[in-house]
Amino acid sequence: MNKPSFEEMRGAMVDSQLRVNGVNEPRIIAAMSAIPRERFVPRDRALVAYVDEDVPVAPGRALMNPMALGRLLVETRIAAGERVLVVGAGTGYASAVIARLGASVVALEEDAALAATARQLLPSVGAEGVEVVEGPLTGGWTAGAPYHVLFIDGAYEELPAALLAQVVDGGRVAGVVVDGGVPRGRVGVVAGGGFGGVPFGDIGAPLLPGFRKPRAFQF
Repeated sequence: MNKPSFEEMRGAMVDSQLRVNGVNEPRIIAAMSAIPRERFVPRDRALVAYVDEDVPVAPGRALMNPMALGRLLVETRIAAGERVLVVGAGTGYASAVIARLGASVVALEEDAALAATARQLLPSVGAEGVEVVEGPLTGGWTAGAPYHVLFIDGAYEELPAALLAQVVDGGRVAGVVVDGGVPRGRVGVVAGGGFGGVPFGDIGAPLLPGFRKPRAFQF
């Protein structure tokens, strides 16, 4: 029996992971169908690029699973021409998908090796317009601010005020919030310097470095 091609795996991802979980918006389906996810993981993990789980790309870092990314994109409603800061961009997969939606993307990564990989891969999939920048994830990228959307490419327990300050009033913040050990997708709106949002579903994602809530001291 012949092994399925990456194109067939991509089609199966759409049918068995995205559509059955409420990801049916044509723009998002088209974008995730077009971007070769297998290129954004280590070569020895290419055959598992389309499984319904996070795929490790470096120590402590992983590519968000397809369903989680798709659900976040549906809820975020990114419009063409919006400026998006992707925090924790890794090898650049989510940034490539978001760019395919017509957004202007700044991809922030603090791991130099991952950033170098993203710079190499993005032009090869038609996302040469994505600006890959390096710096602490928790600091954002003020040089490109303000942004219409802050897209956390992973999970967080707490968002630094420095990141929220880089979003326009009325802009959105998307990511997976971990509260009480339970990860949930959340998209909220920044208004008056504050941020509020209601989780829309239980979805998992890798916790980004620096985004853990400080632990209270216990005797």
